[in-house]
Amino acid sequence: MKKKVYLDYAATTPVDPQVVKVMLSYFSKDFGNTMSPHGFGQKANQALEKSREIIAGLINANPEEIFFTSSATESNNLALKGVAFASKHRKKNHLIVSPIEHDCVLESAKWLQKQGFEVSFLPVDKYGLIKIEELRKAIKNNTVLVSVIHGSNEIGTIQDIFTVGKLCRQKNIYFHTDASQSLGKVPIDVKKMNIDMLTASSHKIYGPKGAALLYIRKGVIIEPILHGGGHENNLRSSTSNVPAIVGFAKACQILKKEGEKENKRLTGLRDLLIEKILRTIKGTRLNGHPTERLSNNVNISFAGVEGESLLLELDFYGIAVSTGSACSSKTLQPSHVLTAIGLKPQEAHGSLRISLGRFTKEEDVNFFVKILIKTVVKLRKISPFTYG
Repeated sequence: MKKKVYLDYAATTPVDPQVVKVMLSYFSKDFGNTMSPHGFGQKANQALEKSREIIAGLINANPEEIFFTSSATESNNLALKGVAFASKHRKKNHLIVSPIEHDCVLESAKWLQKQGFEVSFLPVDKYGLIKIEELRKAIKNNTVLVSVIHGSNEIGTIQDIFTVGKLCRQKNIYFHTDASQSLGKVPIDVKKMNIDMLTASSHKIYGPKGAALLYIRKGVIIEPILHGGGHENNLRSSTSNVPAIVGFAKACQILKKEGEKENKRLTGLRDLLIEKILRTIKGTRLNGHPTERLSNNVNISFAGVEGESLLLELDFYGIAVSTGSACSSKTLQPSHVLTAIGLKPQEAHGSLRISLGRFTKEEDVNFFVKILIKTVVKLRKISPFTYG
């Protein structure tokens, strides 16, 4: 049988067996609707509120500041659109975002532009870091929100959100960060970091798909974008996905207990992988910050190779990697993140994102590098791109 090596944990993670176990009873035994006043509903509601407490504890939030959604995409849409429309009457209609945000943030920002809001896109340096002085210059009297991703889903660069949050708090501007990739890999304290809103997702941390959160600091003025039965304190109407939320909470408990040890192991594997690729394959470059990066992220450009061909060849050997964000990998456009840090379209198209995870072993890394070397040599021989 063909060896299977999954190295696309940034796209999604397998559900941890411990998580599956705690979810099971909420599908068929404790299945009540949390809004129902009878025993079935109240038992489900108790599980929901207990999950809210557990997740809040991971980021030092108050339970009532955690709002459950179906995905990070929904959370990010709610953060940007909800704050923008709630502030419109105060003539606060200017938002600032970085150009390396996930598509759901960028597309929300572009949609708001069409609705008459003003949006500024902050430049980043060659590592994908924003410059605090550039942010300071971009802030206007009508600025209502700054949204900066914590850990890049593509290049792994970790932003100094403490400094960003501090500046926003001084200027009385809301600060939102997408922490979908960084939760569990970087310590997060929403109070110390001056975060007003934070997005996180269950399926990035070995929980199930279909559950995510938006932390909203008490006092933030925000409008709902879904209207209905008044779930989540009237901010997000929709029947609560109790099994997924319970699984999300269990995944957070595992992170709180084992996250530090896990990240130390992943950092070692990450650095080993980077060293092996850069040393054994000529014409390669690491994208993103060399040290201030997520513990599991490796993004490499290969000169003279088209990334899509490389991905398909590796898949033939049972190896799963990505050419960029999984949400946009089917597009023929070069990654907006890679072009924002200065890569030419051809360089961006020749890049791979390799992301490690809980079940990655050193033997998987060694097998991957062995096949990668052979594959790059093969593709360079037939590539229309020049190399060397």
